Amino acid sequence: MILHFENARLIDPEAGTDVLGTLTVKDGLIVARNGAAPKQAEVIDAGGKCLAPGMVDWGVKIGEPGERHRESFRSAGLAAAAGGVTTIIARPDTTPAIDTPETLEFVTRRATEAPVRIRHMAALTKGRAGREMTEIGFLLDAGAIAFTDAFHVATETKALSRAFTYARSLGALVIGHPQEPGLSTGAAATSGKFSSLRGLPGVSPMAERMGLERDLALVEMTGVRYHADQITTARSLPALERAKAAGLDVTAGTSIHHLTLNEIDVGDYRTFFKMTPPLRSEEDRMAIVEAVANGLIDVISSMHTPADEESKRLPFEEAAAGAVALETLLPAAMRLYHAGAMDMPTLWRALSLNPARRLGLPQGRLAEGSPADLILFDPDAPFLLDRFTLRSKSKNTPFDGQRMEGKVLATFVAGTLVFKA
Repeated sequence: MILHFENARLIDPEAGTDVLGTLTVKDGLIVARNGAAPKQAEVIDAGGKCLAPGMVDWGVKIGEPGERHRESFRSAGLAAAAGGVTTIIARPDTTPAIDTPETLEFVTRRATEAPVRIRHMAALTKGRAGREMTEIGFLLDAGAIAFTDAFHVATETKALSRAFTYARSLGALVIGHPQEPGLSTGAAATSGKFSSLRGLPGVSPMAERMGLERDLALVEMTGVRYHADQITTARSLPALERAKAAGLDVTAGTSIHHLTLNEIDVGDYRTFFKMTPPLRSEEDRMAIVEAVANGLIDVISSMHTPADEESKRLPFEEAAAGAVALETLLPAAMRLYHAGAMDMPTLWRALSLNPARRLGLPQGRLAEGSPADLILFDPDAPFLLDRFTLRSKSKNTPFDGQRMEGKVLATFVAGTLVFKA
């Protein structure tokens, strides 16, 4: 099948351009730009709407195995397709953790139920306990794309340094969660005037910087390839900048929630706004937005974390942290675009190109020969979000009832239509 998109606003993060043009797809690959429609091609008039690489969402929690009632591969895949995410990078914080080749092979088979691409990270240590490293070599052979203990931060630094050293010898990418666990345990909010007024146990933003400084010291010592999953405070940015300037193989990400929400949104103890790490001050939020815009922070992800009603309908301190975001990633990102914080190519650099590059994937581009993983979307389409219309099994979104802009019109994976509005 040959597809030919015409009158499309092409968002190319690699070239840094946002221009009207045409795009031709054949046999699952992009084969031409700004050419005439080939004979027998199916012509799609984009009507001036945006055509961009599908988003590569790094850090998605899927409930298989162990918590299928929260999210299955099928429901996550349908939500991703509807949200413009064409590649999911799934976390290993399942029950049990993805810490053996056998478990990884199981989830790889189950992932074929999804209409989008799914790649899996594996645990860095057994049971994500931070004590004994997993069989990194065997897990790489079984298809692991990176290694992380997700939100569990190792306290045994010597064991962590051994895991980093071994990962370095195999060229494996390690993902850290920068937090100082002694300070952050039990915290429900960022410490400060707001958390004090609300009576919520807080954690200082310095806990993130301390955790990051430790990880970066280990990176300098071992030479491992490292990615910080969520940088959310201004205090962490100088350390990240120094590490990059020193030539360390380091990248960093942040979540869409920390870019578009702040600690005040917790308001009257709404648990849908409880995140890991907690939402930060407006000053921190603005600093992180600027760091994404100037390229210091490389990746924006949804950090999609489904939670059932029972785990959210609890006092704020006891409620589960996290939010679903596969379907809200695009309209939330459009808030940054409409606010003038960054243009479309810059946004798509962080949402698609950079995560694909860091993980060694061919996605995230509009260049000839790239996979035809594409989304057609209207950045200005307004709507009122109703959480019960989300395709995720869990409905824990902080954007429930909010006015948003940005709708996916169609999603293609390898040139095949997987969603149409």
